[in-house]
Formats: sequence, C-alpha cells, structure tokens
Amino acid sequence: MKKQLQLFLLSLVLLPGSVAMAQTKDPVVDAIVKEANENSQLEKLGHELMDVIGPRLVGTPQMKQAGDWAVAKYKDWNISARNENWGEWRGWERGISHIDLVYPRTESLEGMQLAWSPGMKKAVTAELIIIPDVADSMEFKKWLPAVKGKFVLISMNQPTGRPDYNWQEFARKESFEKMKADRTAQTEAWRNRLSKTGRTTRNLPIALEKAGAAGVVTCNWSNGFGVNKIFAAYTKKIPTIDMSLEDYGLLYRLTESGHKPKIRVQTESKEKGVVPTFNTIAEIKGSEKPNEYVILSAHFDSWDGGTGATDNGTGTLTMMEAMRILKKVYPNPKRTILVGHWGSEEQGLNGSRAFVADHPEIVQNVQAVFNQDNGTGRVVNLAGQGFLNSYEYLGRWLTQVPEEIRSQIQTSFPGSPGTGGSDFASFVAAGAPAFSLSSLNWSYGTYTWHTNRDTYDKIVFDDVRSNAILTAILAYMASEDPNKTSRDKIVLPVNPQTGQPGIWPEPRQPTRKGGLD
Repeated sequence: MKKQLQLFLLSLVLLPGSVAMAQTKDPVVDAIVKEANENSQLEKLGHELMDVIGPRLVGTPQMKQAGDWAVAKYKDWNISARNENWGEWRGWERGISHIDLVYPRTESLEGMQLAWSPGMKKAVTAELIIIPDVADSMEFKKWLPAVKGKFVLISMNQPTGRPDYNWQEFARKESFEKMKADRTAQTEAWRNRLSKTGRTTRNLPIALEKAGAAGVVTCNWSNGFGVNKIFAAYTKKIPTIDMSLEDYGLLYRLTESGHKPKIRVQTESKEKGVVPTFNTIAEIKGSEKPNEYVILSAHFDSWDGGTGATDNGTGTLTMMEAMRILKKVYPNPKRTILVGHWGSEEQGLNGSRAFVADHPEIVQNVQAVFNQDNGTGRVVNLAGQGFLNSYEYLGRWLTQVPEEIRSQIQTSFPGSPGTGGSDFASFVAAGAPAFSLSSLNWSYGTYTWHTNRDTYDKIVFDDVRSNAILTAILAYMASEDPNKTSRDKIVLPVNPQTGQPGIWPEPRQPTRKGGLD
C-alpha cells in the first residue's frame, strides 16, 4: 500500500498540465502536427463515411460497404488492410418509414421504424389504442384481444417537450419544481402500469404481436429538443415504430380524449439471411520489433437512427487520420502499429472481444491500446485503467504532445480497470495496457449518443483534428519507447459487500452468432 501511495504521489507531478520533464523538439512530432493541420482528410472522410455510406448497423449491407471502403482507403495510403471475419449476424436492411395521421385530420408525422423491425408488404391504416391501467396480469390478458388490428401506444406521454435546462433558464423556480414533481409521479405511475401487465419492455411487444396488433408505437425521448434514442425492435411480424415526442404526444392525447385517431404506416425493410460479421484491421509493420503492437482502436458499427457520426464515426476518423499521418511521416515504426475498427460493439463489444480471443499472440505483446469512443469532443481525460506503472510511460509520452492539446487533458493514475463501455475494456480484461481517450461532452449523452440526430453536422472537426494529432503522437512515442510497458496491476480495494478483495475483470466471450434469437 505504501508503494502504491508513493507511485500515486509521483503521478501527480506527471500530470500533463504540470509536466516535470521538459519537452524536447522532435522532428516527427512536428511533422505529425504539420500534416494534420495542413493536409487534413477528416472532412472528406467524414462525408464519405457518414453521408454517402451512412449508418453501420451490424449485419447490414452498409456495414459491409463501410468495411470495404476503409480497406480501400488504407490501401490508397499504402497501408495493409483487411476485413477479418469473426462471426455471423442477422442480415437486415432498413427501408423507408412513412407515417401519417389520417383522422381526425391529415398530417405527416415524424418517426421511423426501429432496427430489425420486420418489413411491411403494404401500408396499413388503423386506429390507435393505449396500454390500459389494469389491476394485474390476468386483467391485462383479458384486455389483449382489444389490440387486434390496432396500433398500440406503449410509451408514457411526456408532460413537457422542453429539456430541464430550458425550464431552469426561463421558468419560475416554483413552476420548475412543480413540473419535476408531476413528471416523477407520472413516470412512477406509468412504470407501475406496465409492471401490472406482467410483461417487460422486451416481451410486451411480442404479446401485442401475438394478439393481432397492427403495430407497436413507442417514443424513447432523449431529454432534448428533437432527439430520440433509436434501438432495436422485438417484434417479428409487425412493425415497431418510434415517434418524435411531439407527434407521439399528439397521438396519445387524441386517443386518450376519445377522438379515435388513425394513422397510416408504411415501413420497408429487407431480411438478408445470416451474414458474416467482421473487424476491419490495418497495420504498419514494425521495423525492429514487428511482433510487438501499438493498437489504435475505435468501433466501426453504429445504431442507425442517424448516421453514427459521433458514435463512433469520429473515433473512426481519428484513428484513420492518425494512421494516414503516421504512414506519411513515420513509415518505418519500431513496433507494428495496428488499427482495429471493431464490429458489433453496440451489442456487447463483440468485435474486440473476438479479436482478443482469436489473437492471443498479439494481445500478449501489446505495448499500448488507445481507444476513442465518446463523441466528437477533444480528449480531456486519460486514466491508467489500474495498471500500476501507467503513470510512468503515459506521462513520458504525453510530454511530446503540444501544450495546447496536453494542457486540456486531466490524468488519473493508476485508476481502476474498465469493465465495459467500450472496446478498450476487452483488452484490459486480458491484461493488456489499454486506455480510453475520453472526450469533452458536447451534449453527447442527450443529443447524439444513439439518437436520430447523430449526423455529420454534429462533428466538431477542430476537436477531431486535435484528437488525431494526440493519437498519432502517442502511437509514435509508444512505438519508439525502448522499454516494454509494464503490466503490473493495482491491488483492487475490498468489496464492502463480500469483504473480499476486488477481482480484475475477466475476458468475456463474444456473441459470434447474433440477432437470430
């Protein structure tokens, strides 16, 4: 414990904002910065990936198209690249979503089918019905026949479409507090309503489908103006659609007030059978220690409500641009620099877990992994992930990063091992030094993370450019370091519930055949 305290205190003097070691001029670092600022390819790459190819849901043709595109880009830069298969997934392709109010008046509505929602052979016009407040599951079972031929509203009607920050800015304090109290009560009442059906959010749509509903209508509001989370459908034969808060509220109120609204829904999608899943791998071979690896990491797949711009298009762009720059200004690294664009991160880190399982010879020789996956912002946090001596090598490498980038980064050593959240955790679990380049928020959780607004226009290219510079310099420094990085781990604190010392996370197996139930 005394030794760990000493190491922690030493790490404080190595924080990037007050680096003890003087920065020395390095021509490769200068060349990295110059190339990134004067010949950036980020905007072009972003347009091609997000606008032309679009979202990259695992199992879709767009995911395959993106992988082929990335391989071709790397080969254009004289970097060896490949798509590496690791499993299979349900193949599916999104089509159009047209949703219109046709009674008691006509209006085009904002909404879309959820991922893997079954396609419709033709448009369906039907009345709406709301999940009732029943006494128990038996009463719900008796009510179920009422859904036959109807679209069923299964989400709570939000009491306000204004996010809290808007209320806080303009409302009287009493009004704001009253709204929050009412919303809390309404949320609890709705939770109880669903609970009394005896179904969960996963199997309720299936029960409605079996009872003959025309479709399921949801609203997964993301607590900001105009944003919804768009995840997966659980129905197999009828469409599941997600509506904007505004239009869902309209339909809910009309239904609740007895006006018997009708909507016309046409959604198209194609089942593609079982298709291969893959990671896209590229590498610049090491000249002195080719069997030791510096890994750049970002997941390639996305949800498909938007185009996956900040989750994780920007992480992808950061790593591609860093690799392009390194090949141009540092073409003969001492260690192999490998980039992994992982598939199916969104369904459980599957691509990176598969890579770790399939390539022990690489994982055991990892010098460092640098992963970026929480939005478009510049990197502001770097933690040691529980590696006892991470302060020493990360501290040294950071000294070469330009002050305007380095000064923004708060470090935390030795930190604790990440157990999930993104692909660095797959490597941490296997004992490889892997680190998350954690970014400035830019309202990520509300406005772009898994939402219908995660699109090209949300990218802050100045911040992504900064991240590409940081990543390229860290990769260069890790490659050049004469020493192999230490894998010594901290002793995790005692679990207060069990009284036992904490346990380092264990590697988990990927889902290698997914989406098929």
